[in-house]
Amino acid sequence: MQFAWKLGGVALIALVLVVLPGGGAALDVVLTVLTVAFFVAIAFFGYRLFRQYRFELDSLTDKQRLVLYASLGAALVTFTATNRLFDTGGLGVLAWFALLGAASSGMYWVWQRYRTY
Repeated sequence: MQFAWKLGGVALIALVLVVLPGGGAALDVVLTVLTVAFFVAIAFFGYRLFRQYRFELDSLTDKQRLVLYASLGAALVTFTATNRLFDTGGLGVLAWFALLGAASSGMYWVWQRYRTY
């Protein structure tokens, strides 16, 4: 029953944001703030992982570290450019998947090399 009340409250807030004059702009602001908060949370999580696994990162070879950081950077840029890539149509969507696939395979390659002795 509590879930239904909470869901109803969220639906009511969403209805108010859509129906009120200027609600579309307010909704854009709310979505932008949520997106920024999401990326800040991911950055904080990445920083915590970096601090926790600093020794393991330092034990990687220069090539492995380069591939790891380049893959992370490519994934970050790809996520940042999601709207632009999706707005271009089919080729943009294919490029988005290709970039994320390349970034993922780079991180997987580093992980595989790290686990071998």
